[in-house]
Parts: sequence; C-alpha cells; structure tokens
Amino acid sequence: MLTHEKLKELLHYDSTTGLFTWRVPTTGRTKIGDVAGTHVNGYVRISISGILYVAHRLAWLYITGRWPADQIDHRNTIRDDNRFENLREANNIFNAQNVRKSHSNSRTGFLGVVPHGKRFEARIRVNGKKTYIGIFKTPEQANSAYIAAKRELHPGCTL
Repeated sequence: MLTHEKLKELLHYDSTTGLFTWRVPTTGRTKIGDVAGTHVNGYVRISISGILYVAHRLAWLYITGRWPADQIDHRNTIRDDNRFENLREANNIFNAQNVRKSHSNSRTGFLGVVPHGKRFEARIRVNGKKTYIGIFKTPEQANSAYIAAKRELHPGCTL
C-alpha cells in the first residue's frame, strides 16, 4: 500500500486547485512538473508503481496523512474537482444522499419526482425506505417539496 511519505516523494498536491504534479519522472514520457493522471468516467486516476489510484483518495492521504476510512465524497458532485475543500469522508449512504440531478432514465427529469396520473408524486428514500411526500399539480412543485425534504432528511445533501 502506498504510504504518505512515498506519495509526497513522488507527487506534489495543490489543495487549492486539486491538481497533482510529478516531483520525479516515473516514465520516459513523464517530466517533473507534469500534471499527473488521466480522466476515467469523470474521475482523475493516477498510476503509481503500476497501481491505479483515484486522485481524491490520494488528496485525502496527502493532506491528512492517512487513507480515508470509507469513501470520499465530492461536495459539489463534480468528480474531477479534487480541491481539498470539496472533499469529505463519507459512507455509502451519506455519499448517495449527495445527488443533485435526476438519473438519465427519469420520466420527469426532476429529482425525486415521478408521474402519478396527470399529477406528480414526490417521494424520498430514508433509511432504505421510500417515504411519501405528496402529490402535486406540476413537476416543479413536487421537486420543490422533494428538495425541502431532502435538506431536512439527508445529512449528506449539499443542495
């Protein structure tokens, strides 16, 4: 496992930009000062000694001196924004609560809203159970009610 000391020997992390740069050349193509990492599924991944690491976990190790106990959540939900102020430790439930937009297969295009006849139902999942919020005339009204409930019931919410 990569240590804090070895990470600092190989890379420099700028906590205000979230970028890692190489302190030492690791391959024939890498130069000192080059930005480290490639984008994969929105995340920055950095290869060290043949092992791929996601940059947000490396940032946590770099600043705190320890690996995160569980997951690292991007507060603003932007996967490659690895500024330290944008990162926080989270468990799976807490991390999943930090959702800001509907899934691509949503029938309404609104987070927490489903069609209900000619109206729209707002519902939220709390502790693994669906919780009914109400039926509304418009998807916008249902979404507003959902967001209010999300702010109250989801401690991981950053809306």
